[in-house]
Amino acid sequence: MASSIYITTAEAHCGKSLVCLGIIEHILRKTRRVAIFRPIITTESPDKPDKNIDLILSHFKLNIPYEQTYAYSAAEAQDLISKGQLDKVLDRIIEKYKELEKKCDFILCEGSDFVSETSSFEFSLNVRIAKNLSSPVLILGKGGEDRSISDILRPLKLAIESFEQNDCEVIGTIVNRAQAATAHELLVAMQSELPLKDIFHSVIPENQLLKSPTMREIKDHLDAKILYGEDQLDNQVFKYSIAAMQAHHYLEKIVEKSMIITPGDRGEIILSTITAHISENYPQVAGILLTTGLSPEPSIIKLLDGFSNLIPVLVTEKSTFETAMALQSIHSYVKSDHHHKIEESLRIFDKYVSINALEDRISKVVSRGMTPRMFQFLLTQRAREAKKHIVLPEGEDERILRAADFLVNQQIVDITLLGDREKILSEMGRLGLNIDQDKVAILDPKDSPAFEQYAEALFEIRKAKGVNMDMARDMMNDVSYFGTMMVYQGHADGMVSGAVHTTQHTIRPALQFVKTKPGVSIVSSVFFMCLEDRVLVYGDCAINPNPNAEELAEIAISSAQTASAFGIDPKVAMLSYSSGQSGKGTDVEQVRVATELVKQKMSALKIEGPIQYDAAVDFEVGTKKIPGSEVAGQATVLIFPDLNTGNNTYKAVQRETGAIAIGPMLQGLNKPVNDLSRGCTVTDIINTVIITAIQAQMEDQ
Repeated sequence: MASSIYITTAEAHCGKSLVCLGIIEHILRKTRRVAIFRPIITTESPDKPDKNIDLILSHFKLNIPYEQTYAYSAAEAQDLISKGQLDKVLDRIIEKYKELEKKCDFILCEGSDFVSETSSFEFSLNVRIAKNLSSPVLILGKGGEDRSISDILRPLKLAIESFEQNDCEVIGTIVNRAQAATAHELLVAMQSELPLKDIFHSVIPENQLLKSPTMREIKDHLDAKILYGEDQLDNQVFKYSIAAMQAHHYLEKIVEKSMIITPGDRGEIILSTITAHISENYPQVAGILLTTGLSPEPSIIKLLDGFSNLIPVLVTEKSTFETAMALQSIHSYVKSDHHHKIEESLRIFDKYVSINALEDRISKVVSRGMTPRMFQFLLTQRAREAKKHIVLPEGEDERILRAADFLVNQQIVDITLLGDREKILSEMGRLGLNIDQDKVAILDPKDSPAFEQYAEALFEIRKAKGVNMDMARDMMNDVSYFGTMMVYQGHADGMVSGAVHTTQHTIRPALQFVKTKPGVSIVSSVFFMCLEDRVLVYGDCAINPNPNAEELAEIAISSAQTASAFGIDPKVAMLSYSSGQSGKGTDVEQVRVATELVKQKMSALKIEGPIQYDAAVDFEVGTKKIPGSEVAGQATVLIFPDLNTGNNTYKAVQRETGAIAIGPMLQGLNKPVNDLSRGCTVTDIINTVIITAIQAQMEDQ
């Protein structure tokens, strides 16, 4: 089964508890490492646990601290969102979910309750959350006595379409609390009329026990006082009956488990109800609710005090009419101490939901890749796990300083800035930055104690190429050479440059003395393209103008290894202007040869080529052009045939779709050195520093 499932509702009061209980019960038969997670909870009061979480933790005795099972209360989330901090809310949800994921084999995610005035916003927020957690979605609907089949299907259709439009995987729908007489007709309509014909559908008929509130729930809902029967507040109430007529008339209308509603001064109704409850000739009632705030006369109280084991008698300040209206809005829940309701929930789930069919549908879920927000969160967390030291040679640039400020204050990396110290400090002051001087070193190469040592090292490395000591000193005055030498000597773990300098200026020192890893003949690059719904790896879009077949094969292998190292399942598409065997020509043949070379070197790697871009990333197009391919329509690593194609494509996608392009990240060097575009933003710099830090971590492994 999938590692998680996101249960959400198309509207309020769809009975999530029943479905959650049933699914958890079955998962626990396979593994004990199970958790429940609610991104946003709605509690009755801050000191009370969320009833849905409490139900699952208590009944199944899951050994998970309560505070780890949710991210925000509804009030906290709404406050942040109202301040324009939705991204912060999503990041915290992802963080809490990933912490839980480390300890569990399966997480049941439960969405919002849709009981607030902002239910439409809640729905869109559920879509965003499910998408960023990459969880397949099960949508619940509800039946009802007065609802037609079209009334039931309408919100389900809208929900399915909304999730699908946002690239969430919908695996099925369940309609709960349906009318038994039309349950089969409803199921047929769901199968034929709802979008996505191959998904799972089920209908659960309404259950009298589960829909009926207890006397305790009625007491809490009305804020009523208890006169008698506190030990019987868990009595179920199947029907409300207002007693306004004389006792001998209303007694004929008493039904099993009804609650009698009458003004508090109607002593004859109170006594006749209790007598009927005791009598074998009348149904047993659940309790009595006295309205108008009146208590029985002292003589009636004296009589009642003489009974033992009285049914609950409650008193509310509301009038009889107000009470009747208020009871219409009460909803019964399954709580952790409702043992009979829990048992009934599990019984009817087993009866009406085919867990095997649901599991089968989940097993067919096709991963739609990692969302950009999840990817960036994981990168940041990973960089923090083993903090690295990154040198930024262009320390006088405003963007570099703003990025350094963020990276240091977020405790992601330690930084060395190269440049004129006075200029850097002056620029920091002008920008109002408060960078921790203990975590950011400012270094002017010519004033560095290591300057002469670095120059001598460069001389030794490059003397065979005609470099003398004077030349070495001149070169070491260049911040790119100095920063690269810091990395080479182990005085920094990685370098990021290029905001001011050209790509050639940035990487030339690395090619001269850092050099390539054993077995690697070509330095190449990738961009992590963070699209709206997935993260793709593009290579090579920055370094090699016209790679031959052997070089293309090596770029593909390096890019696949990079993708895997960064948590992306590599499915490699070798791009060309034709797909499969249809095309002819030198360019297509080169891609075909490169693909075969990769297959020879890495037989387990999923790779397809030559293939067109649309066939690589669009599932419908891919299955038509190359049926049966493991890559077509699902590619995560896209290898371009030349720099002209790759560079223009990444920039076009970035500008036209709003995608975030992280990179370029250089592959194949012995030490991590990465280049920036001169048009880079502060965010681009931050992201590139983070991936450089992760590369440095990988060097330690």
